[in-house]
Amino acid sequence: MMLLNTLVFAALSLGPLAAHAHPGETFNKRAHMDEIANAHAVADVNARALEACQNRPDVKERRERAVARRAATFERLRREKGLQDESFLHRRDAASLRQWMAKSHDKSSLKYTKDTPISELFGSNTSCILTPDNANGPYFVYQEQIRSNVVEDVKGVPMHLELQFIDVNTCKPANVLIDIWSCNSQGVYSGVSAAGEGGLGTTYLRGVQPTDKDGVVNFDTLFPGHYSGRATHEHIIAHVGSKVLDNGTYTGGQVAHLSQLFFDQSLIDTIEATAPYSTNRIARTSNSADGFTGYAASPNYDPFPNYAMLGSGVAGGLFVWAELGINTSSNWDYYAPYASTWKEGGGYNNPKFNMMVVATPPPTHG
Repeated sequence: MMLLNTLVFAALSLGPLAAHAHPGETFNKRAHMDEIANAHAVADVNARALEACQNRPDVKERRERAVARRAATFERLRREKGLQDESFLHRRDAASLRQWMAKSHDKSSLKYTKDTPISELFGSNTSCILTPDNANGPYFVYQEQIRSNVVEDVKGVPMHLELQFIDVNTCKPANVLIDIWSCNSQGVYSGVSAAGEGGLGTTYLRGVQPTDKDGVVNFDTLFPGHYSGRATHEHIIAHVGSKVLDNGTYTGGQVAHLSQLFFDQSLIDTIEATAPYSTNRIARTSNSADGFTGYAASPNYDPFPNYAMLGSGVAGGLFVWAELGINTSSNWDYYAPYASTWKEGGGYNNPKFNMMVVATPPPTHG
């Protein structure tokens, strides 16, 4: 039996945030609401552009390849973990905002079996538009390492992340570098020198990958932990025009997209009850109480990743995937200040870093 959970997200009526664990991650409600409106307007334009692509033959062929690729990845992950004979849990059909929070997406009664067509399990929904936001967080590290496995020796629930990026301008796969990072189970970020964080010599749960010919990147990471004032989230930045360096990093280019992935509250609750997440004593913030979540959803599009548990519980890990539409001609550099730069043997601080730029946005956005 397969349980299809929905990734429920926050309401638009945002309340003040709790105090943040990370300095500089400030919250001004009026400016924040203005930014939400602007970001949603940008995303709605992108969504309409992407929707017009759906019936193109090349798009249909790309989606057929995606179904086969995801099914193969899922089976490979299960085989590698010795879970191929174990039942598994599956979530499809994401939701957004209040109208979706009130609707049950529990499809466990459908009784999927090994004979269920893979298109039922791994088919793409209409391409998602992740709303660009101005909350990349204070701990973006520039020139992070190009690698797919970012776990290192950190403990937590394994999460294989497959993201497919489509350029809304062309309906074709986007040629970009994708940067991801998240905190560990205790709410601690690597790569930065701020008090309570991992330090400049650490690199766990951070990495960059170039998209392939289908606009796909794959990362082996861990399900994120939490810290004060924020719901559980994964950071994403898309770099356009960057140059890959011989030392395994990148330089240059511009930020065409930045946003955060959020996760189903029931999934978060389940994982937070397991070790080592359960040893984190920082008060948790739900999706509905996180003021930044308004950037990532509207009633008109689904910005949340699908997931399937590789086994009958979270201990076996997660396969998480999404097809995401982005505008590669956008420039969101203003909202992507970096706290430090990675270099071999340890990073170094950015002396010009100022997270407060998010409180004083420019008048227009790309």
